[in-house]
Amino acid sequence: MLYYLFEFLEKQYQLPGAGLFQFLTFRAALSVLLSLLIAMVYGKRIILFLQKKQIGESIRDLGLEGQKQKAGTPTMGGLIIIMSTLLPVILFADIKNIYVILLIVTTVWMGIIGFIDDYIKTFKKDKQGLKGKFKVMGQVGLGLIVGLTLYFHPAVTIKEKDTTTITETFKVEKVFGEETKSVRTNVPFFKNNELDYADFISWMGEGAEDYAWLIFIPVVILIVTAVSNGANLTDGIDGLAAGSSAIIVMTLGIFAWVSGNIQFSDYLDIFYLPRVGELVVFIAAFAGALVGFLWYNTFPAQVFMGDTGSLTIGGVIAVIAIIVRKELLIPILCGIFFAESLSVMLQVGYFKRTKKKYGEGRRIFLMAPLHHHYQKKLYHESKIVTRFWIIGIMLAIISIVTLKIR
Repeated sequence: MLYYLFEFLEKQYQLPGAGLFQFLTFRAALSVLLSLLIAMVYGKRIILFLQKKQIGESIRDLGLEGQKQKAGTPTMGGLIIIMSTLLPVILFADIKNIYVILLIVTTVWMGIIGFIDDYIKTFKKDKQGLKGKFKVMGQVGLGLIVGLTLYFHPAVTIKEKDTTTITETFKVEKVFGEETKSVRTNVPFFKNNELDYADFISWMGEGAEDYAWLIFIPVVILIVTAVSNGANLTDGIDGLAAGSSAIIVMTLGIFAWVSGNIQFSDYLDIFYLPRVGELVVFIAAFAGALVGFLWYNTFPAQVFMGDTGSLTIGGVIAVIAIIVRKELLIPILCGIFFAESLSVMLQVGYFKRTKKKYGEGRRIFLMAPLHHHYQKKLYHESKIVTRFWIIGIMLAIISIVTLKIR
Protein backbone atom coordinates (compact mmCIF):
# COMPACT_ATOMS: atom_id res chain seq x y z
CA MET A 1 0.00 0.00 0.00
CA LEU A 2 2.97 2.34 0.50
CA TYR A 3 3.42 2.22 -3.28
CA TYR A 4 0.36 4.43 -3.65
CA LEU A 5 1.63 6.79 -0.95
CA PHE A 6 4.92 7.19 -2.83
CA GLU A 7 3.02 7.73 -6.06
CA PHE A 8 0.81 10.40 -4.46
CA LEU A 9 3.79 12.25 -2.94
CA GLU A 10 5.58 12.23 -6.29
CA LYS A 11 2.64 13.83 -8.07
CA GLN A 12 1.65 16.17 -5.23
CA TYR A 13 5.10 17.65 -4.58
CA GLN A 14 6.70 16.95 -7.95
CA LEU A 15 9.57 15.05 -6.36
CA PRO A 16 12.62 14.48 -8.55
CA GLY A 17 12.95 11.09 -10.20
CA ALA A 18 9.24 10.50 -10.68
CA GLY A 19 8.30 7.33 -12.47
CA LEU A 20 8.34 3.57 -12.07
CA PHE A 21 12.01 2.70 -12.20
CA GLN A 22 13.20 5.57 -10.02
CA PHE A 23 11.30 4.16 -7.07
CA LEU A 24 11.58 0.54 -8.15
CA THR A 25 15.04 0.03 -6.66
CA PHE A 26 14.01 1.74 -3.43
CA ARG A 27 10.85 -0.36 -3.08
CA ALA A 28 12.70 -3.57 -3.98
CA ALA A 29 15.34 -2.82 -1.33
CA LEU A 30 12.67 -2.20 1.31
CA SER A 31 10.88 -5.36 0.20
CA VAL A 32 13.91 -7.64 0.54
CA LEU A 33 14.92 -6.15 3.88
CA LEU A 34 11.44 -6.50 5.35
CA SER A 35 11.01 -10.07 4.10
CA LEU A 36 14.40 -11.02 5.59
CA LEU A 37 13.43 -9.42 8.89
CA ILE A 38 10.04 -11.15 9.03
CA ALA A 39 11.51 -14.56 8.16
CA MET A 40 14.33 -14.31 10.68
CA VAL A 41 12.40 -12.73 13.57
CA TYR A 42 8.94 -14.22 13.23
CA GLY A 43 10.26 -17.46 11.73
CA LYS A 44 11.47 -18.51 15.17
CA ARG A 45 8.04 -17.85 16.65
CA ILE A 46 6.39 -19.93 13.94
CA ILE A 47 8.83 -22.77 14.60
CA LEU A 48 8.04 -22.67 18.33
CA PHE A 49 4.32 -22.67 17.53
CA LEU A 50 4.73 -25.71 15.24
CA GLN A 51 6.70 -27.47 17.97
CA LYS A 52 4.04 -26.67 20.53
CA LYS A 53 1.34 -28.11 18.27
CA GLN A 54 3.60 -31.13 17.64
CA ILE A 55 3.55 -30.53 13.88
CA GLY A 56 6.63 -32.64 13.26
CA GLU A 57 7.96 -34.45 10.22
CA SER A 58 7.22 -38.17 10.01
CA ILE A 59 10.38 -39.71 8.57
CA ARG A 60 10.27 -42.84 6.42
CA ASP A 61 13.22 -45.14 7.06
CA LEU A 62 15.23 -45.06 3.84
CA GLY A 63 18.46 -46.21 5.41
CA LEU A 64 20.13 -42.80 5.11
CA GLU A 65 22.71 -41.59 7.59
CA GLY A 66 21.34 -39.09 10.13
CA GLN A 67 17.79 -39.62 8.96
CA LYS A 68 16.30 -40.85 12.23
CA GLN A 69 17.59 -37.79 14.10
CA LYS A 70 15.34 -35.60 11.94
CA ALA A 71 12.13 -37.24 13.12
CA GLY A 72 9.91 -34.71 14.86
CA THR A 73 11.51 -31.66 13.22
CA PRO A 74 8.71 -29.11 12.62
CA THR A 75 7.34 -29.05 9.09
CA MET A 76 4.98 -26.64 7.25
CA GLY A 77 7.82 -24.08 7.40
CA GLY A 78 6.68 -22.93 3.98
CA LEU A 79 4.28 -20.70 5.92
CA ILE A 80 7.34 -18.61 6.87
CA ILE A 81 8.20 -18.14 3.18
CA ILE A 82 4.63 -17.29 2.19
CA MET A 83 4.07 -14.81 5.02
CA SER A 84 7.47 -13.16 4.55
CA THR A 85 6.75 -12.71 0.84
CA LEU A 86 3.16 -11.48 0.85
CA LEU A 87 3.44 -8.80 3.56
CA PRO A 88 6.21 -6.76 1.81
CA VAL A 89 4.48 -7.23 -1.55
CA ILE A 90 1.21 -5.82 -0.18
CA LEU A 91 3.11 -2.90 1.34
CA PHE A 92 5.53 -1.96 -1.44
CA ALA A 93 4.23 -3.34 -4.75
CA ASP A 94 1.53 -2.09 -7.07
CA ILE A 95 -1.08 -4.71 -6.23
CA LYS A 96 -3.20 -3.60 -9.18
CA ASN A 97 -0.47 -4.81 -11.55
CA ILE A 98 -1.72 -7.93 -13.34
CA TYR A 99 1.62 -9.71 -12.98
CA VAL A 100 1.77 -9.06 -9.23
CA ILE A 101 -1.83 -10.30 -8.90
CA LEU A 102 -0.95 -13.49 -10.77
CA LEU A 103 2.00 -14.17 -8.47
CA ILE A 104 -0.05 -13.52 -5.34
CA VAL A 105 -2.68 -15.96 -6.62
CA THR A 106 0.09 -18.48 -7.42
CA THR A 107 1.60 -18.16 -3.94
CA VAL A 108 -1.72 -18.61 -2.16
CA TRP A 109 -3.00 -21.33 -4.51
CA MET A 110 0.08 -23.55 -4.34
CA GLY A 111 0.48 -22.81 -0.64
CA ILE A 112 -3.02 -24.16 0.03
CA ILE A 113 -2.35 -27.35 -1.96
CA GLY A 114 0.92 -27.90 -0.10
CA PHE A 115 -0.68 -27.11 3.25
CA ILE A 116 -3.42 -29.69 2.67
CA ASP A 117 -0.77 -32.28 1.81
CA ASP A 118 1.25 -31.49 4.95
CA TYR A 119 -1.89 -31.46 7.09
CA ILE A 120 -2.86 -34.96 5.93
CA LYS A 121 0.66 -36.25 6.58
CA THR A 122 0.90 -34.64 10.01
CA PHE A 123 -2.55 -34.83 11.55
CA LYS A 124 -4.06 -37.76 9.66
CA LYS A 125 -0.81 -39.72 10.01
CA ASP A 126 -0.97 -40.64 6.32
CA LYS A 127 2.60 -40.62 4.97
CA GLN A 128 1.32 -40.46 1.38
CA GLY A 129 -0.35 -37.09 2.02
CA LEU A 130 -2.65 -35.63 -0.60
CA LYS A 131 -3.23 -38.09 -3.43
CA GLY A 132 -1.13 -37.40 -6.51
CA LYS A 133 -4.12 -36.91 -8.79
CA PHE A 134 -5.44 -34.09 -6.59
CA LYS A 135 -2.03 -32.38 -6.56
CA VAL A 136 -1.88 -32.57 -10.34
CA MET A 137 -5.44 -31.25 -10.60
CA GLY A 138 -4.42 -28.25 -8.47
CA GLN A 139 -1.30 -27.63 -10.57
CA VAL A 140 -3.25 -27.94 -13.81
CA GLY A 141 -5.90 -25.57 -12.43
CA LEU A 142 -3.27 -22.96 -11.64
CA GLY A 143 -1.65 -23.43 -15.05
CA LEU A 144 -5.03 -22.90 -16.69
CA ILE A 145 -5.64 -19.67 -14.74
CA VAL A 146 -2.15 -18.35 -15.55
CA GLY A 147 -2.36 -19.34 -19.21
CA LEU A 148 -5.80 -17.82 -19.76
CA THR A 149 -4.80 -14.60 -17.97
CA LEU A 150 -1.55 -14.14 -19.86
CA TYR A 151 -3.23 -14.86 -23.18
CA PHE A 152 -6.43 -12.84 -22.86
CA HIS A 153 -5.73 -10.03 -20.37
CA PRO A 154 -5.33 -6.70 -22.24
CA ALA A 155 -2.49 -5.49 -19.99
CA VAL A 156 -0.24 -8.44 -20.93
CA THR A 157 1.56 -6.99 -23.94
CA ILE A 158 4.92 -6.44 -25.57
CA LYS A 159 6.37 -3.43 -27.34
CA GLU A 160 8.26 -4.18 -30.53
CA LYS A 161 10.93 -2.18 -32.27
CA ASP A 162 9.86 -0.35 -35.38
CA THR A 163 12.90 0.44 -37.55
CA THR A 164 10.94 2.13 -40.34
CA THR A 165 11.10 5.61 -38.78
CA ILE A 166 13.44 7.88 -40.75
CA THR A 167 14.82 11.05 -39.16
CA GLU A 168 15.51 14.39 -40.84
CA THR A 169 19.12 13.27 -41.33
CA PHE A 170 17.84 10.24 -43.24
CA LYS A 171 18.91 7.76 -40.58
CA VAL A 172 16.76 4.84 -39.57
CA GLU A 173 16.19 4.87 -35.81
CA LYS A 174 15.09 2.00 -33.60
CA VAL A 175 11.96 3.12 -31.83
CA PHE A 176 9.28 1.19 -29.98
CA GLY A 177 5.85 0.98 -31.48
CA GLU A 178 2.46 0.38 -29.92
CA GLU A 179 1.80 -2.29 -27.32
CA THR A 180 0.60 -5.50 -28.92
CA LYS A 181 -0.71 -8.87 -27.76
CA SER A 182 1.65 -11.70 -28.57
CA VAL A 183 2.53 -15.24 -27.48
CA ARG A 184 6.10 -14.97 -28.64
CA THR A 185 8.95 -15.91 -26.37
CA ASN A 186 12.75 -15.75 -26.33
CA VAL A 187 14.88 -18.68 -27.50
CA PRO A 188 18.33 -18.86 -25.82
CA PHE A 189 21.57 -19.05 -27.85
CA PHE A 190 19.98 -18.05 -31.17
CA LYS A 191 20.49 -14.75 -32.99
CA ASN A 192 16.91 -14.34 -34.19
CA ASN A 193 15.74 -15.50 -30.79
CA GLU A 194 11.98 -15.42 -31.15
CA LEU A 195 9.52 -18.28 -31.05
CA ASP A 196 5.86 -17.65 -31.74
CA TYR A 197 3.56 -20.34 -30.37
CA ALA A 198 1.11 -19.40 -33.11
CA ASP A 199 3.56 -20.79 -35.70
CA PHE A 200 2.76 -24.31 -34.53
CA ILE A 201 -0.77 -23.99 -35.90
CA SER A 202 0.05 -21.89 -38.98
CA TRP A 203 -0.98 -24.91 -41.09
CA MET A 204 -4.57 -24.06 -40.18
CA GLY A 205 -4.41 -21.15 -42.62
CA GLU A 206 -5.50 -17.53 -42.36
CA GLY A 207 -6.57 -16.45 -38.86
CA ALA A 208 -4.79 -19.38 -37.22
CA GLU A 209 -3.02 -17.00 -34.81
CA ASP A 210 -6.38 -16.43 -33.09
CA TYR A 211 -6.18 -20.01 -31.84
CA ALA A 212 -2.62 -19.84 -30.51
CA TRP A 213 -4.05 -20.42 -27.03
CA LEU A 214 -4.49 -24.08 -28.03
CA ILE A 215 -0.69 -24.37 -27.87
CA PHE A 216 0.20 -21.66 -25.34
CA ILE A 217 -2.09 -22.72 -22.47
CA PRO A 218 -1.07 -26.43 -22.48
CA VAL A 219 2.58 -25.32 -22.49
CA VAL A 220 1.93 -23.11 -19.44
CA ILE A 221 0.17 -25.97 -17.65
CA LEU A 222 3.07 -28.32 -18.42
CA ILE A 223 5.68 -25.85 -17.15
CA VAL A 224 3.81 -25.04 -13.92
CA THR A 225 3.27 -28.73 -13.17
CA ALA A 226 6.83 -29.78 -14.04
CA VAL A 227 8.64 -27.03 -12.12
CA SER A 228 6.49 -27.31 -9.00
CA ASN A 229 7.04 -31.08 -8.93
CA GLY A 230 10.76 -30.55 -9.54
CA ALA A 231 11.02 -28.22 -6.57
CA ASN A 232 9.07 -30.71 -4.48
CA LEU A 233 11.50 -33.52 -5.35
CA THR A 234 14.50 -31.29 -4.61
CA ASP A 235 13.28 -30.66 -1.08
CA GLY A 236 14.93 -33.68 0.48
CA ILE A 237 17.91 -32.49 2.51
CA ASP A 238 18.54 -29.43 4.65
CA GLY A 239 18.83 -26.19 2.70
CA LEU A 240 18.91 -27.70 -0.79
CA ALA A 241 15.55 -26.53 -2.15
CA ALA A 242 15.57 -23.10 -0.46
CA GLY A 243 19.16 -22.26 -1.46
CA SER A 244 18.81 -23.48 -5.04
CA SER A 245 15.52 -21.62 -5.40
CA ALA A 246 17.01 -18.37 -4.07
CA ILE A 247 19.67 -18.51 -6.81
CA ILE A 248 17.02 -19.13 -9.48
CA VAL A 249 14.71 -16.40 -8.20
CA MET A 250 17.46 -13.75 -8.08
CA THR A 251 18.40 -14.62 -11.67
CA LEU A 252 14.78 -14.22 -12.75
CA GLY A 253 14.83 -10.86 -10.97
CA ILE A 254 17.58 -9.73 -13.37
CA PHE A 255 15.48 -10.87 -16.33
CA ALA A 256 12.44 -9.02 -14.98
CA TRP A 257 14.50 -5.86 -14.48
CA VAL A 258 15.94 -5.75 -18.01
CA SER A 259 12.70 -6.87 -19.69
CA GLY A 260 10.75 -4.14 -17.93
CA ASN A 261 13.24 -1.38 -18.77
CA ILE A 262 12.99 0.07 -22.24
CA GLN A 263 16.68 1.06 -22.41
CA PHE A 264 18.05 -2.30 -21.26
CA SER A 265 15.66 -4.31 -23.43
CA ASP A 266 16.67 -2.19 -26.43
CA TYR A 267 20.38 -2.69 -25.75
CA LEU A 268 20.03 -6.44 -25.17
CA ASP A 269 17.64 -6.84 -28.11
CA ILE A 270 14.96 -8.63 -26.08
CA PHE A 271 11.25 -8.04 -25.72
CA TYR A 272 10.27 -4.91 -23.84
CA LEU A 273 7.45 -5.96 -21.54
CA PRO A 274 5.48 -3.03 -20.14
CA ARG A 275 4.59 -3.28 -16.44
CA VAL A 276 6.87 -6.31 -15.89
CA GLY A 277 9.35 -4.20 -13.91
CA GLU A 278 6.96 -4.32 -10.97
CA LEU A 279 7.82 -8.00 -10.60
CA VAL A 280 11.19 -6.96 -9.19
CA VAL A 281 9.48 -5.94 -5.95
CA PHE A 282 7.77 -9.33 -5.63
CA ILE A 283 10.96 -11.19 -6.56
CA ALA A 284 12.97 -9.21 -4.01
CA ALA A 285 10.48 -10.14 -1.29
CA PHE A 286 10.47 -13.78 -2.36
CA ALA A 287 14.27 -14.00 -2.48
CA GLY A 288 14.51 -12.36 0.95
CA ALA A 289 11.99 -14.84 2.34
CA LEU A 290 13.97 -17.78 0.97
CA VAL A 291 17.26 -16.52 2.40
CA GLY A 292 15.59 -15.75 5.73
CA PHE A 293 14.10 -19.24 5.79
CA LEU A 294 17.57 -20.67 5.16
CA TRP A 295 18.62 -19.22 8.52
CA TYR A 296 16.59 -22.01 10.14
CA ASN A 297 16.71 -24.60 7.34
CA THR A 298 20.45 -25.10 6.89
CA PHE A 299 22.02 -28.19 8.43
CA PRO A 300 20.94 -29.21 10.99
CA ALA A 301 17.50 -27.92 10.06
CA GLN A 302 15.28 -26.47 12.77
CA VAL A 303 12.31 -26.56 10.40
CA PHE A 304 11.33 -28.15 7.08
CA MET A 305 9.40 -26.24 4.44
CA GLY A 306 7.17 -29.22 3.61
CA ASP A 307 5.01 -29.24 0.50
CA THR A 308 3.59 -25.93 1.74
CA GLY A 309 6.90 -24.38 0.74
CA SER A 310 8.24 -26.56 -2.07
CA LEU A 311 5.10 -26.54 -4.22
CA THR A 312 4.77 -22.78 -3.72
CA ILE A 313 8.40 -22.18 -4.69
CA GLY A 314 8.09 -24.25 -7.86
CA GLY A 315 4.84 -22.60 -8.90
CA VAL A 316 6.16 -19.07 -8.37
CA ILE A 317 9.39 -19.77 -10.28
CA ALA A 318 7.44 -21.26 -13.20
CA VAL A 319 5.02 -18.33 -13.43
CA ILE A 320 7.79 -15.72 -13.24
CA ALA A 321 9.73 -17.48 -16.01
CA ILE A 322 6.64 -17.55 -18.23
CA ILE A 323 5.80 -13.89 -17.54
CA VAL A 324 9.31 -12.67 -18.47
CA ARG A 325 9.25 -15.02 -21.48
CA LYS A 326 12.24 -17.07 -20.40
CA GLU A 327 10.41 -20.38 -19.99
CA LEU A 328 12.68 -22.05 -22.56
CA LEU A 329 15.60 -21.36 -20.21
CA ILE A 330 14.05 -23.43 -17.44
CA PRO A 331 16.00 -26.65 -18.23
CA ILE A 332 19.22 -24.63 -17.74
CA LEU A 333 18.27 -22.16 -15.02
CA CYS A 334 16.34 -24.79 -13.04
CA GLY A 335 18.90 -27.45 -13.87
CA ILE A 336 18.96 -28.74 -10.29
CA PHE A 337 15.18 -29.30 -10.36
CA PHE A 338 15.50 -30.85 -13.81
CA ALA A 339 18.25 -33.25 -12.74
CA GLU A 340 16.32 -34.32 -9.64
CA SER A 341 13.15 -34.98 -11.66
CA LEU A 342 15.05 -36.75 -14.44
CA SER A 343 16.80 -39.03 -11.94
CA VAL A 344 13.42 -40.16 -10.59
CA MET A 345 11.96 -40.76 -14.06
CA LEU A 346 15.02 -42.70 -15.21
CA GLN A 347 15.13 -44.75 -12.01
CA VAL A 348 11.44 -45.70 -12.13
CA GLY A 349 11.43 -46.31 -15.88
CA TYR A 350 14.57 -48.45 -15.84
CA PHE A 351 13.35 -50.44 -12.81
CA LYS A 352 10.02 -51.26 -14.46
CA ARG A 353 11.63 -52.14 -17.78
CA THR A 354 14.25 -54.47 -16.28
CA LYS A 355 11.69 -56.10 -14.01
CA LYS A 356 9.54 -56.89 -17.02
CA LYS A 357 12.52 -58.12 -19.04
CA TYR A 358 14.55 -59.99 -16.41
CA GLY A 359 11.97 -60.60 -13.69
CA GLU A 360 14.02 -58.44 -11.34
CA GLY A 361 14.09 -54.66 -11.17
CA ARG A 362 17.47 -52.95 -11.54
CA ARG A 363 18.51 -49.42 -10.65
CA ILE A 364 20.65 -46.72 -12.26
CA PHE A 365 21.18 -44.76 -9.05
CA LEU A 366 21.68 -46.05 -5.53
CA MET A 367 18.55 -44.05 -4.68
CA ALA A 368 16.47 -41.34 -6.32
CA PRO A 369 16.08 -38.36 -6.30
CA LEU A 370 19.70 -37.60 -7.14
CA HIS A 371 20.70 -36.06 -3.80
CA HIS A 372 19.84 -39.35 -2.05
CA HIS A 373 22.23 -41.15 -4.42
CA TYR A 374 25.10 -39.10 -3.02
CA GLN A 375 23.87 -39.64 0.52
CA LYS A 376 24.06 -43.37 -0.14
CA LYS A 377 27.65 -42.83 -1.28
CA LEU A 378 28.23 -41.41 2.24
CA TYR A 379 28.72 -37.77 1.22
CA HIS A 380 27.73 -35.47 4.09
CA GLU A 381 24.55 -33.61 3.23
CA SER A 382 26.19 -30.23 3.82
CA LYS A 383 28.74 -31.08 1.12
CA ILE A 384 26.00 -32.25 -1.25
CA VAL A 385 23.98 -29.06 -0.72
CA THR A 386 26.97 -26.75 -1.14
CA ARG A 387 28.04 -28.43 -4.37
CA PHE A 388 24.50 -28.32 -5.73
CA TRP A 389 24.42 -24.60 -4.90
CA ILE A 390 27.70 -24.09 -6.78
CA ILE A 391 26.25 -25.88 -9.80
CA GLY A 392 23.12 -23.75 -9.47
CA ILE A 393 25.23 -20.56 -9.53
CA MET A 394 27.05 -21.78 -12.63
CA LEU A 395 23.74 -22.50 -14.37
CA ALA A 396 22.45 -19.05 -13.34
CA ILE A 397 25.50 -17.39 -14.88
CA ILE A 398 25.03 -19.37 -18.10
CA SER A 399 21.38 -18.27 -18.15
CA ILE A 400 22.29 -14.61 -17.70
CA VAL A 401 24.94 -14.60 -20.45
CA THR A 402 22.36 -15.94 -22.92
CA LEU A 403 21.13 -12.34 -23.02
CA LYS A 404 24.14 -11.54 -25.23
CA ILE A 405 25.58 -14.87 -26.44
CA ARG A 406 23.64 -15.92 -29.54
